[in-house]
Amino acid sequence: QVQLVESGGDLVQAGGSLRLSCAASGNIRRINDMGWYRQAPGKQRELVAIITRGGSTNFADSVKGRFTISREDAKNTAYLQMNGLKPEDTAVYYCYAVISGTGTLTFKVYWGQGTQVTVSS
Repeated sequence: QVQLVESGGDLVQAGGSLRLSCAASGNIRRINDMGWYRQAPGKQRELVAIITRGGSTNFADSVKGRFTISREDAKNTAYLQMNGLKPEDTAVYYCYAVISGTGTLTFKVYWGQGTQVTVSS
């Protein structure tokens, strides 16, 4: 059984910062990509940031230069540092991880429960 637990969402004023965490636990053999999607009310879920096992990153154009993503493999945890937050960043943020469990070579995508980020103007 593998589980992703997110934390760090909050209400913040425009221009402020938040750091989201995404911790994987359970019978984990290997974690490949980790990242975040977000979904605002009435909008489709969109990819925000990705970090590969090797540390390569990619970001949505709307967050480039403001958000960074990192991971701490010893803790099976990824972090999304969000600076210069804007009201349009308001959304539920969902982390994901591509994980192979113990005793298998198959990878599956696991999702966190979502965390609300609200940016007031």
